[in-house]
Amino acid sequence: MATITLGGNKIHTTGTLPEVGSPAPDFELTKTDLSKATLGDFKGQRLILNIFPSIDTDVCATSVRNFNKRATQLENTQVLCISRDTPFAMKRFAEDEDTKNVTNLSDIKDGSFGKAYGLTIEDGPFAGFHSRAVVVLDENAQVLYNQQVPEIGEEPNYLEALKSLL
Repeated sequence: MATITLGGNKIHTTGTLPEVGSPAPDFELTKTDLSKATLGDFKGQRLILNIFPSIDTDVCATSVRNFNKRATQLENTQVLCISRDTPFAMKRFAEDEDTKNVTNLSDIKDGSFGKAYGLTIEDGPFAGFHSRAVVVLDENAQVLYNQQVPEIGEEPNYLEALKSLL
C-alpha cells in the first residue's frame, strides 16, 4: 500500500507500483473505439504509461498534453494514457485537444489494471480511481522507471520518465 495525498489529506492505494527491473503485469484495457488493448499488443515497443484519475481534471489533462507533445520526439516509444474514465470521455478529449501522439485507454470495465499495478485509490473522495503515476517499460516489458506522484494535484516528473529511456 502506498500513502499519497489529495489536497494534503492522506489517502491510500491498494498496493505499490511494479518495481524497477521487474516484468510489467499484463493488462487488458479498452480503447476509445471500444476494442481491447493488451500489453502484448505493444510487444517490441517501449511504453510510457501515463496513469491518472480523470481526463476531465486540469492536472490529468495537462499530463496528456505534455506527453502528447513529447511523444513525437521518442523513437520506438508509445505513450499510453490510462484512467478509469469512459472510452467516450477519452475520445472526446483526444478529438477536442488533437492529442494524436498518445493512446488513450480505459480501465472502466473491471479495474483490473489498477489492481495489478497497485494504484487503485482505496479511500477518500477519489476511492476507486487510479492514483497519478508514471511507469516506463522497455521493449521487453521490463519496468525501467516508476513514479507514484505523492500529491494527486501535482504533475508527474516528465523529465525523469523520459531520461529513463536514454
